[in-house]
Amino acid sequence: MPNVPVRKADGSSAGDVVLSETLFGANVNPGLLHQAVVTERTNARQDTRDTKTRAEVAGGGKKPYRQKGTGRARQGSITAPHYRHGGIVFGPHPRDLSKKMTKKARRAAIAGALSVKAAADEVIVLDALTMDTHSTKTAATLLKTLGVTGRALVVLPDVNLTIYKSFRNIPGVEVRVAPQFSVQDVLEAGRVVIVRDALDKLDAVWGDRRPEAQAEQEQEPQEAA
Repeated sequence: MPNVPVRKADGSSAGDVVLSETLFGANVNPGLLHQAVVTERTNARQDTRDTKTRAEVAGGGKKPYRQKGTGRARQGSITAPHYRHGGIVFGPHPRDLSKKMTKKARRAAIAGALSVKAAADEVIVLDALTMDTHSTKTAATLLKTLGVTGRALVVLPDVNLTIYKSFRNIPGVEVRVAPQFSVQDVLEAGRVVIVRDALDKLDAVWGDRRPEAQAEQEQEPQEAA
């Protein structure tokens, strides 16, 4: 299993932690990672394009002129497409652009993304992260102390507005609450900073301590016997 050092906010060591083999030592499937990112980006889209048909434009309650005797083509409504301000034919309308992935595929993708970062030594485990008041300067100093430059993903165990407001003005730094982050969040980050309590939460939801994994581990010795 991957083993990484735990850092304190001042940069000093706080021991080591063994990362979950399921989450940080999984086999990486590049095709699955690509599928996950495409799905996440597609689901973030909002197709708001909409044109009015002849049933939606204003007017059309009265026949423009009589049926016969004018020498002109018969017309029933000024909302017809060939009239000015008439309805649009075959125009765009909102569509459902959402894509789906199975739960197993999503878990494999997020584990693959975290495993890529762990293999590249880009996962930093922070012993604890607390702030009394929001301060971008303090947040930037913390990242510099940890050796984090450029893009980064900070994973918290719980919602903390003070910490969020401290990091939100730093370019390229995203703050997420475990386990609510995406494959794209992980892959786009140069470094992934995970608070230790958030690491335990990830392990309980996706890793070796989730109920399904524990059931599989209990069945393996029986099958071997």
